[in-house]
Amino acid sequence: MTHPVLSLRHAIADDLRHQISKGHLKAGERLPSETQLATHYTVSTRTLRSALALLQGEGLVDKIHGSGNFPLRRITYTGGGGETAPWPTFSAPLRVTARTTTLKAHDPLTALLNVPPHSPLTEILYTAHEGTTPHRLARIYTRCTPVPANAPGPSPAPEQIAVRPDLDPRPPVTEVQERLSARLPTQEEATALRISTSLAVLSLTRVATDATGRVVEAALLVLSGDRADALFTTRRTTEERPPEA
Repeated sequence: MTHPVLSLRHAIADDLRHQISKGHLKAGERLPSETQLATHYTVSTRTLRSALALLQGEGLVDKIHGSGNFPLRRITYTGGGGETAPWPTFSAPLRVTARTTTLKAHDPLTALLNVPPHSPLTEILYTAHEGTTPHRLARIYTRCTPVPANAPGPSPAPEQIAVRPDLDPRPPVTEVQERLSARLPTQEEATALRISTSLAVLSLTRVATDATGRVVEAALLVLSGDRADALFTTRRTTEERPPEA
């Protein structure tokens, strides 16, 4: 015999799930308060919270303490590769903030970019949000070349680091390797993504190389496992057969 509270919990979750999928409850926009929702469904606040917990576990609702509950969309990472799409894409537009710093190469970056230890690198840290909810972190690394002392143009201010990327932001690549794994987040990653350290993340390492085999870019992406999927499509190429005589 089905417990009535459990039936209500799943019925409410099903209704909210349907409204989110149809766009009636828009991603990033706060849901009515738990008290209002409980009144709407004529259930106790405890039952309503139990229903929301199901959606939170599925990555469809994010609960921000002090702010409320927010519908989410699962973001699908689409792997790159090939001449037509060498760079990764995502299924939904996100608000992205970026922070650029310079650093000296250390393990594992020396191996990842195939550069000597202490080589100057540019690191761009991207954080992508939907509304107020963070979805992914990405650290992009490229080589840097010191700017010659006699280079034309104004001298940099003393507090500026005289380095510049020696690569175009989207250089031509001939090969992209991607390695995907699931793991627990570091404390820094959990804080940035606002998730528990016990919730798995998708960890993706991308290395792009040019025709000479030189690494032109390496990327380390971290996606919250409860709100992201990864999709990889392999297209088979067939050589044209000569016409039969």
